[in-house]
Amino acid sequence: MRLFASLVREGRWLCATLDSAQPECKSLPRSDLRLQKIPVGPVAVFGASNFPLASSVAGGDTAAAFAASCPVVVKSHPAHLGTSELVGRAVQKAVADSGLPEGVFSLVVGAGNAIGEALVAHPAIQAVGFTGSRRGGLALVDIASKRPVPIPVFAEMSSVNPVFALPHALETRGDTLATAYIDSVTLGVGQFCTNPGLVIALENSDSDDFIEHAAAALEKKGTQSMLTAGIAAAYADGIEHRDATAKRIATGTKNDASSGALPVLYCVSAQEFLAKPQLAEEIFWPTSVIVVCRDEDEMIAVARHLEGQLTATLLIEKDDIELARWLLPVLERKAGRILANGFPTGVEVSYAMMHGGPYPATSDSRSTSVGAMARFLRPVCYQDLPATLLPEALADQPLVAVAVAGWRTGAELKQSVNYLCGE
Repeated sequence: MRLFASLVREGRWLCATLDSAQPECKSLPRSDLRLQKIPVGPVAVFGASNFPLASSVAGGDTAAAFAASCPVVVKSHPAHLGTSELVGRAVQKAVADSGLPEGVFSLVVGAGNAIGEALVAHPAIQAVGFTGSRRGGLALVDIASKRPVPIPVFAEMSSVNPVFALPHALETRGDTLATAYIDSVTLGVGQFCTNPGLVIALENSDSDDFIEHAAAALEKKGTQSMLTAGIAAAYADGIEHRDATAKRIATGTKNDASSGALPVLYCVSAQEFLAKPQLAEEIFWPTSVIVVCRDEDEMIAVARHLEGQLTATLLIEKDDIELARWLLPVLERKAGRILANGFPTGVEVSYAMMHGGPYPATSDSRSTSVGAMARFLRPVCYQDLPATLLPEALADQPLVAVAVAGWRTGAELKQSVNYLCGE
C-alpha cells in the first residue's frame, strides 16, 4: 500500500509523454502527440491460499488496482474466510473514511467455483488478478477469453525456480550452500511460489558432497502442519506420483505433528530429467529434485528444457563466470527474476522487483504481482487536442500538472493507507 501510494503521489503511473508538434518537418508535418495511461476499469481479485495477507484481500493485486484508480471486487479464498472478512471490513471503513464511493471495494464469499466464474464473466469486470494453481489460473483465462469482449488475466500460477549450482561454488562452499538450500526448500513448509524445486549440478565429487550434505540437512527437518487440509492432500498426492518417477534420497523426521508434511528430497540424472517431463512440474510444498549433469552442455540442455519460471538462481564463484555467461541468455528467456548466490524464497516489495515470468509461471510475462510495475492501465494517445480538452497531466507544463494530479490522488489514498496501517 505504501509503495503504490508513493507511485501515485509522484504521478509516474500516468507515464505522461509529450511529443511536440513539428510543423516544419519537410516530409510531412508532425502532429502534437501526448500520451498517458488510464484505468482499465473494475478489477476482480482472487485471494491466494498461501498468503492470507500479502496476496489476498488487501494484497498486491488490490493495491495495484487502487493505485490505478480501478474499483476492486475481491473473491475471498475459502481457506481463510475469517481473516478475509476482517481485512475486508478494514478496507471498507478506509474507503468510507476517505470519502470515496462504496463501489470502490467489494468482497464476495462463496464455496466452489461458480462465484469466481460469474465474476470473471461479468461484463463490468475489465481485468483479473489471480494467484494460485495452473489449473485454476487457466480456467479463468479461458472464461475471460470467451467473453464477448475478452479481458486480460494477470495470473501467477506455477514455478519450480531452478537453482544452477556451478562447480567452483560447490567446491568452495558446497556444505554451506546445501544447508541454505534445504532451509529454503522447507521455509514455510514449502508453501512459497518461489520454493526452489530444482537444483542442477555437474557430476563430480563436489556435487556428491553437496547431495550428501543436503540429504543430511533435510533428514533433520521434522513434520510441520500445512495451511489447509486441501494443500496437505495435494502434497501427499504429488509425492506419491514423484516417488514413481524419481529416486527418493532423503525424508524428514516424524515428530508430534504426525498429520503434517514430511520434507522429501529426490535425485535424478539429467537424462532421466529430460526424458520425464513430469519431473519439471511444480509440487508446491517442501520437496525438491537434484538433477546431475554429465557436462556443461547437458546442463545448458536442461536449462533450455525448462518451462517459464518466476525465478532462476546461479550459485557461482569467480571461476564459474564463463559457464554462467552461457547460461544467462537462456535463463533470461525462462525467468522473470535471476539471482546470484542466494535463494529465491524472499521477495522484496520494491520498484525493481519482478515477481512474474514466462508461461506457465504467469499468464502474462509483462507484469508482476509484487512490486510497483503498473498493471490495470492502458495507454491513450491524444493528437492535436485543444489545450482546454487535454488531461491535466498532459498540459503544456507537464511536471507541475503531474505533481498536482499525483498529490491530489495521493492525499485521498494516503488516508486509506494510514488507516490500514493503524496510524
